Amino acid sequence: MTESSGDETNLETEDGTVGIRARSRARIEASIRKAAEEVFAEMGFEGASTSLIAKRAGLPKANLHYYFKTKNDLYQFVLRDIIELWLNTAQEIQPDADPATALAHYIGQKIDLARDRPIASRVFANEVLHGAPRFDRFMRQDLKDWVERKSAIIEAWISAGRIDRIDPKHLFFMIWSTTQTYADFATQIAAVLGRRELIDADYRLAARQITTIILKGCGLTEPQNI
Repeated sequence: MTESSGDETNLETEDGTVGIRARSRARIEASIRKAAEEVFAEMGFEGASTSLIAKRAGLPKANLHYYFKTKNDLYQFVLRDIIELWLNTAQEIQPDADPATALAHYIGQKIDLARDRPIASRVFANEVLHGAPRFDRFMRQDLKDWVERKSAIIEAWISAGRIDRIDPKHLFFMIWSTTQTYADFATQIAAVLGRRELIDADYRLAARQITTIILKGCGLTEPQNI
């Protein structure tokens, strides 16, 4: 969790623009986050150091610690940042939404994040592979509650006959695994496809195919506007 100094709060000006200090802070935090993702992905939590992260971010170590007091604070920030992005992609899964459109949007957004934030995804995957010792409470409480809420919506769709009977939780597991593999195992996929790295067309094809297969498995027809 980041901390703000007193003179950097409430920096919005009268015309609605964000103050210079707030923009500067956002740029610095983005730079630190990017550097931290890279170092944690390469070296894991134990091998990473705030000195190396500061160097990658182009900052003095003291400046980094102004924003994040400890390495664990920074690690939690990186993990929560990618998790919140993932969870926000499912905002269209609402009781009154069209199931096919909502699920197709969710899959597409998850693939976009696999393309745009692959390193953060690998940091999270590495944490889970090691038993999530620094993130277990979040997953057993916040993430579990989120899945319960979204699963209840899908259960309501099932009860209304709008979607075939499937297990909502395992539906989420399937979507997570099929989308996040394009981040966590991008090197493997690119090698099989005969590329040095994945290109936009690969991600678009993945989104279409995953969407088609998932929706058919739920007894849904792929929407035309996706």
